[in-house]
Amino acid sequence: MDTMEQRRNAIVDFINEKGNITFAQLESRFPNVSPMTLRTDLKFLDEAKKIVRIHGGAKSVELVLGTDDYIGRRNVRNVEEKESIARKVVPLIKPNTTIFLDSGSTTKALAKIWPDQANFIFTSSIECVMELSKLQHPTVFIPGGELNKYSMSVCGVRAIESVKEVNFDLAILGVTSYSTDVGFSCGVLMESYLKQAVLQQSAEKIILMDSSKIGTKSTFHICQMEEIDMVISDQNVLMDFQMECEKSGVHLL
Repeated sequence: MDTMEQRRNAIVDFINEKGNITFAQLESRFPNVSPMTLRTDLKFLDEAKKIVRIHGGAKSVELVLGTDDYIGRRNVRNVEEKESIARKVVPLIKPNTTIFLDSGSTTKALAKIWPDQANFIFTSSIECVMELSKLQHPTVFIPGGELNKYSMSVCGVRAIESVKEVNFDLAILGVTSYSTDVGFSCGVLMESYLKQAVLQQSAEKIILMDSSKIGTKSTFHICQMEEIDMVISDQNVLMDFQMECEKSGVHLL
């Protein structure tokens, strides 16, 4: 394998690992390669259908096709940050409340340490269900719908209609991306509709998001910053994002 082929394979691996990257991230990952060469590599890989070029960066093919990243990849990415986020959520989970717990690797980390107390928990995540099934006191509900085998979550029209019948005290949602102009977004259309429906039914709205997702965009809009109450992230959040939260009256934890 020649050097160019090795580099291009490494670029594909990097994009698949992150799901969504900026060109600046690519330059940082390959500091000894010229920007012109990297742009040529992206063009070649896009034409070969190994990645998808977007304005200012690139996405994994799976993300663009609507798989919203394989759950196995997400489960091994930024693990420490996700566990840190999950620990911050636990004190906010009050007993005898009705909660929607979204799908995703961060919510799975939360489900692993969920307090064994009386809650009605509605979750679209099969992996969260498996973790919560180990507890005695919560009552767990799964909305009906179609299984997304890549994210191991339930979605579709039936799931959306079912959550519209529930009044949630708290919604704990995951997202794929956040940017100032787009707001919070994800890579699957029906999942964006499900999250929107849950937000409309919830008294308190929390977004869980590690800092690597800030400044990136996904295809389908979920909501704007001012539509939620709190963002829980990790210690690597930049000052610009902190200021955006403060301006919108959103508590950042």
